[in-house]
Amino acid sequence: MHSIMKRTVAAFAVAAAFAVPAKADLSGDLTIFLDTSNPAPRATMEAMIARFGEKHPGLNIETTVIDREAYKTQIRNFLTANAPDVATWYAANRMRPYVEAGLFEDVSDLYAEPEIGAALASTKGALTIDDKQWGVAYTYYQWGVYYRKDIFDELGLSEPSTWGEEKANCAKIVESGRACYTIGTKYLWTAGGWFDYLNMRTNGFDFHMDLAAGNVSWEDDRVKATFGNWAELIEMGAFIDNHQTYSWQEALPFMVKGEAAAYLMGNFAVAPLREAGLTDDQLDFYQFVKINPDVELSEDAPTDTFHIPANAKNKEAAREFLRFATSADEQTIINNGANLGQLPVNASSGVDDDKFLNQGFEMLSTNSTGGVAQFWDRDAPAEMAKVSMEGFQEFMVKPGNVDKILAKLERARGRIYK
Repeated sequence: MHSIMKRTVAAFAVAAAFAVPAKADLSGDLTIFLDTSNPAPRATMEAMIARFGEKHPGLNIETTVIDREAYKTQIRNFLTANAPDVATWYAANRMRPYVEAGLFEDVSDLYAEPEIGAALASTKGALTIDDKQWGVAYTYYQWGVYYRKDIFDELGLSEPSTWGEEKANCAKIVESGRACYTIGTKYLWTAGGWFDYLNMRTNGFDFHMDLAAGNVSWEDDRVKATFGNWAELIEMGAFIDNHQTYSWQEALPFMVKGEAAAYLMGNFAVAPLREAGLTDDQLDFYQFVKINPDVELSEDAPTDTFHIPANAKNKEAAREFLRFATSADEQTIINNGANLGQLPVNASSGVDDDKFLNQGFEMLSTNSTGGVAQFWDRDAPAEMAKVSMEGFQEFMVKPGNVDKILAKLERARGRIYK
């Protein structure tokens, strides 16, 4: 855990242009807890908080940055005792336990304001439970296949669009002595991404959401078909060895060194790949391929959020911070390619002229007619997400255990959703 105190910051020329008027009477302390511990997100959030602090010189801001994995285990404790005024978290089912426990503040009043209600309409649903809103989104981002274009060119491969083409490409990559995909499943959620895409492409968005809601048996033949498609890749040696020992960051060097050709990941992977030396001439992106031709394409586009804890001490300043963070200008700044490298949630914001942001925006705007999922560990209840992702990781190591794994998940479904 690391804490910083806001005191003096450099002037930002854009400060005067913000559309949301400042409240000059804000005072006291404002405490903000962040899970944005990776370098680019951390720097982006700290710079945004500094800009907010410039507008409110009478406000003392204390920011605490916590490692993302540690944050997930600590959030209930700090929301209950000594809560901050603002906390990062996630939309959809990942916020539900804290809403139902009375630990998040109802911020529906913010959505009644035109500056937020209209501008954030696209993400309002993901922040809504029981017809009330419990936070605001500050970014979302596409998932898809990021790949080494130079390796594809070397092997004479083109971007695939069908499952058959994906497997044919993979066979040539494996034959060249490389893995098709890098992945680190140490923290489980990356395997959840593979399950999301394989299941949505095999069975469709509605089926996937029904499974997340506990309405479908894990031993259903349609679920088995998803695992059958996954097994085809595993058994041809598509994934790097020992992936269960790596975090997602620790899996990046396999792609950087050319030992793996691609990574199914969110757009946040682009910044560290660039920082590691890969150029945009070497990197490219494609939408996860179609498997079942009768299924419309659905995408993972997770939404990251700010919330006001119910036990916050300075809710007036916290609300003003949420207004600021979602303003059109701030959304343009924090999501540009030099910062988060993601997509703004404010409809009046600009999308940075970045190769991958443009591809993601185009994909999500025009070619995801099946639906947009938040991500497996956000769409499924936390307990089911945990046990199922443990099963996904085990399956990737021992695909022959599929019947045993699915039986275990079905038992968990009966316990969790009763």
